[in-house]
Amino acid sequence: MPRLLHYSLHADDSLLISPSVSTLEHLLHTCEIELNNIDMVIIFSKSSCMRIGPRFNVTCISIISLNGVVISWMTETRYLGIYIVSAKVFKCSLHYAKCAFHRAVNVIFGKVGRTSSEKVILQLVKSKCLPILLYSLEACPLTKTDLKSLDFVINKFFMKLIRTNNIDTVKICQSQFCFELPSSVIKKRAIKFETSVKSAEFYV
Repeated sequence: MPRLLHYSLHADDSLLISPSVSTLEHLLHTCEIELNNIDMVIIFSKSSCMRIGPRFNVTCISIISLNGVVISWMTETRYLGIYIVSAKVFKCSLHYAKCAFHRAVNVIFGKVGRTSSEKVILQLVKSKCLPILLYSLEACPLTKTDLKSLDFVINKFFMKLIRTNNIDTVKICQSQFCFELPSSVIKKRAIKFETSVKSAEFYV
């Protein structure tokens, strides 16, 4: 079993992965002991547990730290800016990214309104808003439905920008302004990401 245990560290964010609840608790206790040896602690108020797999919706026993803190089981958690959902397979939630994109777009519209050209607004959205929507999605297992929902967000933005509900007109405008839809951008990024990962594995 030990070879199935896994941990991921990024700055002060840690992710512990285990095939069972008991081994996860054991891994947590091991981390607590090691961190205590270097005068560091886990902030349990910012910690949570989540289950992914065929039995993801089965109620689990509580995981308790060495000092008696109970860590809550969640159906959704955030790690490195990505929201991971408890499901049968590894799955990411796009809801928060979409909401953040809409807020950023509304700020731009609120600041420049209709005083700037469509070209200027699109450039601002490309540089300031699109990265919010697409953040790290090349590393997430997205379905065709997910990609279509991301494209829908951009299409709705264009409809608002050019004041039309005609999707054909929207597509023409996107082509003229060389504005790629998220599905196309993510596919290209995913290929680049996979290539970089394989290269890293080769050198290791």
